[in-house]
Amino acid sequence: MSDRIRRVQYFYFEVPDQPGEGARLFEKLKDAKVNLVAFTSFPTGGGRSQVDVVPEDPAAFLDAIKHLGMKHSPPKEAFLIQGGDRVGAVAEVLKKLGAAKVNVTAANASVAQGGGFGMILWVKAQDVAAAAKALGA
Repeated sequence: MSDRIRRVQYFYFEVPDQPGEGARLFEKLKDAKVNLVAFTSFPTGGGRSQVDVVPEDPAAFLDAIKHLGMKHSPPKEAFLIQGGDRVGAVAEVLKKLGAAKVNVTAANASVAQGGGFGMILWVKAQDVAAAAKALGA
């Protein structure tokens, strides 16, 4: 299976860094029938966390969030890579970006049952076009 690499829109929420906040956020998204293809979260300091979400359908996401009155970031871009799990899958992607002199700001990858792997990565806004070219996205 060859890798599928695509540019995706993501949005982020800032939430208190305390137990139950993620559950509250994702319950609202579930109730609004928002399907996500990826998410990641991390503490940002000062008792806050950032939750990045990649909706399957950004337009439907924005409509649902508007109706819920939830505050989110403007749309930003990242790259979603999906393919067959193999030794060196991440190295292949990062090598292409390194050769193009594109620095990766952040990345997460995981394997899935059944032999698949997925990766999401972020680059600076000014590097998105160069990254897309290097990755063939």
